[in-house]
Amino acid sequence: MDLSGSSALVTGGAGGFGAATTRRLVAAGAKVVIADLAEDKGKALADELGDAATFVPTDVTSDDSVDEAIAIAAGLAPLRTTVIVHGGPAAARRMVNRKGEAYPAEVFARTVDIFLTGTYRVMSKAAAAMTRNEPLEDNQRGVVISTASIAGFEGQVGQSDYSAAKGGVIGLTLTAARDLAPTGVRVMCIAPGTFFTPAYKMSEEDAQAKWGPGVPNPKRMGHADEYARLAQHIAENDYLNGTVIRIDGALRFNI
Repeated sequence: MDLSGSSALVTGGAGGFGAATTRRLVAAGAKVVIADLAEDKGKALADELGDAATFVPTDVTSDDSVDEAIAIAAGLAPLRTTVIVHGGPAAARRMVNRKGEAYPAEVFARTVDIFLTGTYRVMSKAAAAMTRNEPLEDNQRGVVISTASIAGFEGQVGQSDYSAAKGGVIGLTLTAARDLAPTGVRVMCIAPGTFFTPAYKMSEEDAQAKWGPGVPNPKRMGHADEYARLAQHIAENDYLNGTVIRIDGALRFNI
């Protein structure tokens, strides 16, 4: 799929993965809606990229908010690419603490709502908009790329809510691709390993020293642009569909 002359929606578009992906898609010729709640970062990125990028405050837990972002993207040009890479709470907490207390189900549900239900909300609504596009070669109308985590395969201690949510995103991928196949909309998922982003709230040098040696090869944390390059390739390669791609340097989480 040629991205030039189309629009793209990136949820979490002002964050580490999202900003790198936004820059890649703009460079490939797409008009991008940066859908995020981080207003200062979102506006700064949109100003940096000029007319090719638009910041739209977006809450992935709200139907109205997601509908607005999609409508704005579709108004710029045919919406053919959606990358779902928004973040959310990921505090480590054991299911039962040392006092024998379970952490509240409401906390678990909130994490699932953001990472899994939010992904479904954006995916389904974006796909519905894409079905109205004129078909390209091989009846292709667009692609939705979600973001899981290798924690969805090998959750670590304290990650029950996050791992469950990301495992749900993984499980959604093939079913959604099959559901949407008749419409010409593809669904793919990227499962990153340990990547350096501003979410670590420390210098990259310190983060690399702490977590980089645990990655088999290359022995470093991933860079956000490596995620973005993969997202762009998925968007442009029509034969990638229904698959979760790990990008993790062969890392497997251990207890």
